[in-house]
Amino acid sequence: MPDPLHVGLLYGGQSAEHEVSVRSARNVRRALGDRYRVTPIYIDRHGRWLLSDDDHLASGDVPGTLAMFVPHTDDFTVRSSQLQREGVEVVFPVLHGTGGEDGTIQGFLHTLGLPYVGPDVLASAACMDKVVAKRLLEAAGLPTTPFAVVRAHERDRASFEALADRLGSVVFVKPANSGSSVGVTRVDAADGFGAALDEAFLYDKTVLVETGVVGREIEVAVLGNEQPEASVPGEIVSTSAFYDYDAKYEDPDASRMEVPADLPDEVAARVRRMAVDAYVALGCEGMGRVDFFVTDGSDVLVNEINTIPGFTERSMYPVMWAETGRSHEQLVDDLIRLALDRHARDAARKTTR
Repeated sequence: MPDPLHVGLLYGGQSAEHEVSVRSARNVRRALGDRYRVTPIYIDRHGRWLLSDDDHLASGDVPGTLAMFVPHTDDFTVRSSQLQREGVEVVFPVLHGTGGEDGTIQGFLHTLGLPYVGPDVLASAACMDKVVAKRLLEAAGLPTTPFAVVRAHERDRASFEALADRLGSVVFVKPANSGSSVGVTRVDAADGFGAALDEAFLYDKTVLVETGVVGREIEVAVLGNEQPEASVPGEIVSTSAFYDYDAKYEDPDASRMEVPADLPDEVAARVRRMAVDAYVALGCEGMGRVDFFVTDGSDVLVNEINTIPGFTERSMYPVMWAETGRSHEQLVDDLIRLALDRHARDAARKTTR
């Protein structure tokens, strides 16, 4: 019998979603079971990479003695090859937010020649930057939430009144590159606008101001490379002012998931089609969760695409696939297969004349 495939489970990171990543990694590790040889690899909040193990991952303790390598040191390049020396054959990144979904870790793994789960460098970077993503979606003819952009050097010239004339009296102010609603503020009056910009600029140099859409928050999980599939839609029903970080991960009473979402058949089918169209338009492969607003008039607007969706016990991506008939175990198997398939496909292409 051949040895089990060796999976490097990469988690933690320096983003504001560090804790969510740890929770997601625990669930992914459980789903991987004993079908694989799994090496958990923890990135701490200082950027140090540490070899972990199942006990550390389950307990949340930080491994302190098993350093793989520390970026930004003289021996970074030499010691980074320890990933290969450990015999890792495919990497499963469960790194949410900055440093995990923005193409940086994907570029690093590509440079090492290692297959990895999820979209590639370009798709990850494009989806992470909400401004770039919206412009690409618009170019593909997909309707998105109306928005405006405020850059750091334009901060003092940004006027709530002028933006409200374009976008409506209720807007959401958010960092262009962030996730899990970190740094996002709902604003319905001029006196709250400055503080909302200040909060968003803590996380990025570019801020998105979006229309506050009155509608249902619908999500669809997408899986695949050249022929992606869409799950049944799910709905987030939140009792808070909006679906913020606490509602997503901390307060079990602040929101609930309804899977499948109670939508008319035609709307559900349209949302699933649009999810695949958005996924393809942004060049995604492997996995992605596409978020929508559906209005009372059944208009469907693409909100954003998350390229490393949560795998926590309160995360929609694995729940939607389970409801569609794909168990957590089958889901991680499929994701690893897709990573290996893409790597083999891309490795066969010529890079020189």
